[in-house]
Amino acid sequence: MAETSPGNGSASAPVPESTPGEPTRLLRAALHEVSTVIVGQERMVERTLIALVAKGHCLIEGVPGIAKTLAVSTLAKVTGGSFSRVQFTPDLVPSDIIGTRIYHPSTERFDVELGPVFANFVLADEINRAPAKVQSALLEVMAEGQVSLGGTTYTLPSPFIVIATQNPVESEGVYPLPEAQRDRFLMKVNVGHPQAHEEMEILRRMSSTPPTAHQVLDPVTLGELQSDAERVHVHQLIADYVVRLVMATREPEKHQMPDLRQALEVGASPRATLGLVASARALALLRGRDYVLPDDVRVLAHDVIAHRLVLTFDALADGITSEQVVDRILSTVPAPRVIWDEPPTGETASFASQR
Repeated sequence: MAETSPGNGSASAPVPESTPGEPTRLLRAALHEVSTVIVGQERMVERTLIALVAKGHCLIEGVPGIAKTLAVSTLAKVTGGSFSRVQFTPDLVPSDIIGTRIYHPSTERFDVELGPVFANFVLADEINRAPAKVQSALLEVMAEGQVSLGGTTYTLPSPFIVIATQNPVESEGVYPLPEAQRDRFLMKVNVGHPQAHEEMEILRRMSSTPPTAHQVLDPVTLGELQSDAERVHVHQLIADYVVRLVMATREPEKHQMPDLRQALEVGASPRATLGLVASARALALLRGRDYVLPDDVRVLAHDVIAHRLVLTFDALADGITSEQVVDRILSTVPAPRVIWDEPPTGETASFASQR
């Protein structure tokens, strides 16, 4: 028996084209404007924008020179938000990022100097070079959206997002992010080198006067887009699908994958469930829909779940990756079946359980 949302019917058809509304038009315009500067790396830019709309934080991992910093600064310019970059080093202390109290003898009083985290876009460059104290200070900023200095709490600007980068090829002078820190990031995006045709386009654009992006959003509009994403409908069967995906990382034997028990030491936390729904809503809005489809969940599952998994030593020794585990879960846990309807007023989607 099929359950419906937001309409009812049983006619199967391909996914229809959605008519973009104003929120979708604005989000697509922002992506297009970023693409005038950034060649390729569409996935990285799209995921960063999704994390921003979903009110989450993003961890980007990739080798040097692939435009990670340029992409973040360009997105900040396009959305009209303030931008700050913190280059993390082993000698960094918490006051370098959150701020400190400075005594002025002339006035015989302490003044508060706020740190670089007080911006809409905070780029934590090479975050795995920071010592544990700095990572802990950033943890409070990401989780609470505030900073405490001298007994006073200072609220960070809204919208607020931390976009951290890390280099996977270096092992000296780095402090791997602990599981609790990784769990604070809504997404982790792995970025590779550009393709040959993209490399040629990079050469063409950057060898003369580099292009510049123009502002198409502002913080107020961005806040409205975040509210629009929160109103995107999530059907009960979609929510059940998300929960089953996450539970499969904790109890794989109950989802016909007993062999994964030897590979998984710790499964994904409830933040993965909440984050997968929030990011799927943002992706649906970007695609011009006011409801979430199973494909939205599947597309984002690697970015939201993989970095939250803790593999066993045996799995690491066998060369098993978190992405492979997520692939196995996606191929085993059945998704709701989508049934498309086409009433006179427009298309709607019905869902039928395949469990």
